[in-house]
Amino acid sequence: MLSKAFWGVLKSLQKKLILSIPISMVLGLVVGYFFNVAFLKELIIPFTFLMVYPMMVTIKIKELVRIGNVKLQISAQIINFLVIPFLGFGIGLLFFKDNPLAITGLLLTSLLPTSGMTISWTGFSKGNVSAAINMTIIGLILGSLLTPIYIKVLMGTEVNVSLIAVFKQIAFIVFIPLIAGYLTQWLIIKKAGIDKFEGSIKQKFPMVSTIGVLAIVFISMAMKAKSIIENPVILLYYLVPLAILYLINFIISTVLGRWLFAKKDAIALVYGTVMRNLSIALAIAMGVFGENGSDIALIIALAYIIQVQAAAWYVKLTSTFFAETPAIKRTHAN
Repeated sequence: MLSKAFWGVLKSLQKKLILSIPISMVLGLVVGYFFNVAFLKELIIPFTFLMVYPMMVTIKIKELVRIGNVKLQISAQIINFLVIPFLGFGIGLLFFKDNPLAITGLLLTSLLPTSGMTISWTGFSKGNVSAAINMTIIGLILGSLLTPIYIKVLMGTEVNVSLIAVFKQIAFIVFIPLIAGYLTQWLIIKKAGIDKFEGSIKQKFPMVSTIGVLAIVFISMAMKAKSIIENPVILLYYLVPLAILYLINFIISTVLGRWLFAKKDAIALVYGTVMRNLSIALAIAMGVFGENGSDIALIIALAYIIQVQAAAWYVKLTSTFFAETPAIKRTHAN
C-alpha cells in the first residue's frame, strides 16, 4: 500500500510540474528567508545526481555511442555560442545601459549552456536523451573555453574559468550517473528480464528524477531567498529582460527544431539550447567578481524562476509544438 502511494505521489508530481515547481520555489524562498540554509549547498551534488541518474537508467548505451546527430549537435552549438550570448548582451545593453553589473549577470546567464536539467527535461518531454547528453558534454566544454573570451571582449573584464572544475561538473552530472545507470539497467535486466524492465520498471525511473528536480529548485531559491525577498522592487527590473531572453531563445530553438529535425531531436535541441548552467554562472559571479559578485549573482538566481517554470510549461506544450514537424512531413513526402 505504501509503495503504491509513493509511486502515485511521484507520478502526480511529474504530471503536474507546472504546479509542483512553483510550490517548491515558494517553499524555498520561505525557508531560506527565515532559517540558515547554508548547509543546503552540500546537497546540490547529491540531488543533481538524483535528478540525472534515473534518466540514465532508461537510455540505451548503443544509441549513445552511435555516430550520428552531427547536424543536430552543430546546430545546437551555433545557437548556444553564436546567437544567445549576443542576444543576452544586446538585451542587457537595452535594459541596463548604466548598470554594467546587471549586463554582466545577463551575459553570464546566456553564456553557459546545458546542465543536468537539460537531460531531465528532455527525458520528461520524451525527446532524444542520448543527444541531450552529448549536448551537455559539448556545451560545458565549449562554455568553459569561450566564457573568458566573451567576458573580456564584450565587458572588458578577464575571467578565469577552471577547466578542472568544469570537468568535475561533467563527471558528477553526466559520467558517474551514466555508469551507475547502465549498471542498474544491466542488473535489473539480468534479474527480472528485458520484458519486465521495458514494461513496468523502466517508466518508474523518470518519476524518481522529479525528486531531484524539485529539490534543486528548492535549494536554489532557499540559498538566494534573502536577496530576493529584501529587494522586491528589483525583481521586476531583472525579471522582464530575463523573460524576454528566454522567450526569444525558446522561439528560435523551437522554429529551427521544427524545420530541421524530427520530433525527438527537435526536443533535445530546445532543451540543449535553452537550459542554462546557472550553477556555474553563479560560481563565476561569486568567485571572480569579489564584492560585486552578489549583485551579478542576483540576476542569475532570478533566472532560475524563468528557466524552471518555462521548462515545465514547455513539457506540457511539447506535443502541441511538435505534433508533426516540417522535417517529418518532408520525409513522408519523399
